[in-house]
Amino acid sequence: MLDGLWHLRLIDGPLPIIISLLAGTAVIVLLSRRPLRRRLLISAIALACGAALGWLIAWLVSDVWNSFGVALSVPTRLWTAATVACVALAIANLGGRERGRWRTVVAALSIPLFLLTGGIGINADVGEFPALGQVFGKTIIPPLSPGFLATLRSHGTPADWTPPAQLRMKGREGLIDIPSPVSHFDARPAVVYLPPAALAANAPALPVLVMLSGQPGAPSNIMTSGALPSIVDAYARAHRGLAPIVVVPDQLGAPEANPMCVDSPLGNSATYLTVDVPNWVRSHLRVLSGPRYWAIGGFSQGGTCSIQLGAAHPELFGSILDIAGQVAPHRGSISATIKDAFGGSADRYRESSPLALLAAGAPYPPHTLAIIAVGAKDTRFGPGAVVVAHAAAAAGMNVHTFTSPGTAHDWHTVQYALTRALPLFGAHWGLT
Repeated sequence: MLDGLWHLRLIDGPLPIIISLLAGTAVIVLLSRRPLRRRLLISAIALACGAALGWLIAWLVSDVWNSFGVALSVPTRLWTAATVACVALAIANLGGRERGRWRTVVAALSIPLFLLTGGIGINADVGEFPALGQVFGKTIIPPLSPGFLATLRSHGTPADWTPPAQLRMKGREGLIDIPSPVSHFDARPAVVYLPPAALAANAPALPVLVMLSGQPGAPSNIMTSGALPSIVDAYARAHRGLAPIVVVPDQLGAPEANPMCVDSPLGNSATYLTVDVPNWVRSHLRVLSGPRYWAIGGFSQGGTCSIQLGAAHPELFGSILDIAGQVAPHRGSISATIKDAFGGSADRYRESSPLALLAAGAPYPPHTLAIIAVGAKDTRFGPGAVVVAHAAAAAGMNVHTFTSPGTAHDWHTVQYALTRALPLFGAHWGLT
């Protein structure tokens, strides 16, 4: 029963609708009281003051304190304002003998209801927690044992592939440890997705896509918030079960950590991603060899990593997917970044930026594929995406840019980017 509770959908499904209807009913009840004219005036003042306070809070968090490192979207600001306004309405109905005990009870119960409704609305806007389990840190991705991977065999290439009559329509994902014998990076478990073709008895060797989460985050976010399994499953169904094997390693070490995908006192994240992870992939998964069949991608901090590592290691990655990455890596202020990760050397910091790495690696082979995606409403990261795309094109890469309509720096942008990028990758890899 508890497992079913953890799978309750928070973005779609009946639960958000039910909660919203309850909140709307509570607002109507709190507004309907005699004498109506006087109460409506008090309620209007409470709603107006609450809305102004909520908008102010959103502005401070987003534009003054930059608490999340991204600009809050207009829908999130509106949800914040509406939530605080409704809470203010409930507070205005608390206490007082003339209000009645039942109205006080309704007002008191409405406060957590309004907060819950606002939280669900904001979550629907950013797409962070698709199901209830993610809110409480419950991992709903099962483990993937090395023993199971050892049973998988490959026979030829995608060009030779003939799908069996009973090919399954869904891939399989699971958590697994990827050790770090060279880097000694303290990584959390990775997530591996195997498409339908990889699970067949006559499976071909397949391309590999290394994906990286944002920060704060975990590898599982790509699967849950990014909806990667369903997106790749849909692609595989349209292409005879063929799709990339996806590996999502941990480039952070902890949700709040940010080693910025370089080797530094913060951890040898770069060596982990370019040596330990590829070595493990080659020895445990049936993948095609050569940079043409390897891609690296990520969202936000993971997008910055993807363009950093893709630009620095063309011998390893022939394709890049940068979803709303940064022009340069950072953790806090620039001065703190240089001090903590680069030994106080501003030159070393500049050399680690995507723009410097692209310039140093130019000219790239013309078949090097770079996909740069950003949300149309991502005012903070959008301009940087244009700069990076121009730099990649100037360095000789085959660049494609996508703008996700109506989304900001959120997981809806990730889902749009993955859906649009897979056909390009598939053509590049010869899956179509």
